[in-house]
Amino acid sequence: MTIEDEIWQRLQSPLPGADTHLKFAPTPRIKSWDPGAYPAHARRAATLLLIYPGPDGPSIALTRRRADLPDHAGQISLPGGGIDAGESPEQAAVREAHEEIGVPSSAIRLVGSLSTLWVIVSGFVVHPIVAVADARPLFVPSPREVDTIIEAPVAALRDPSGVKWGRRVRDGIVIACPYFAVGDHHVWGATAMMLGEFCTALDPTFLPPPVPTPQELQSLPAI
Repeated sequence: MTIEDEIWQRLQSPLPGADTHLKFAPTPRIKSWDPGAYPAHARRAATLLLIYPGPDGPSIALTRRRADLPDHAGQISLPGGGIDAGESPEQAAVREAHEEIGVPSSAIRLVGSLSTLWVIVSGFVVHPIVAVADARPLFVPSPREVDTIIEAPVAALRDPSGVKWGRRVRDGIVIACPYFAVGDHHVWGATAMMLGEFCTALDPTFLPPPVPTPQELQSLPAI
């Protein structure tokens, strides 16, 4: 079975959804936040989770955003952005991938989608779209938005030992953040939640380590 067949089959089953998003979310969580919500006032966005033959096997393209951007500067994300009027989530994800990392629509096949994710800090409901490519794309990062393209092997993402906990400060409070260690990069937040659902869809036993205790939190690395 090819990875495309495996992913397609898994996406036909009920998705892990909000329960998994919560497991890969920073803690303590924002009060009243429901990752599965779809507020009427929310803006809509789409991301592309593109699987292609990488140097170390099937891989997913991530981007590190430029450090001088006004929103989410320096963070690691899937290529994506706002859905324009008249666009479907699939069309927006493909367009954004072309704009941000230079992947033409003719080079990919859409496979399905993961659960929507309400990202309360940015006000977006994100539609993660899954696609495959038969060959490694010739990536061209957008000079306006993308600092680096990161190629994350699927096998490494699916290895539970690669999911760790770090700490950040939110509103003056130290919080624990689960993250995927991809080389020297820390992939956390909404991107970790989407990757967490992807990995859990392929392997229902996939989980982050137990939530650290308050004492353990103090010794976690800052991310």
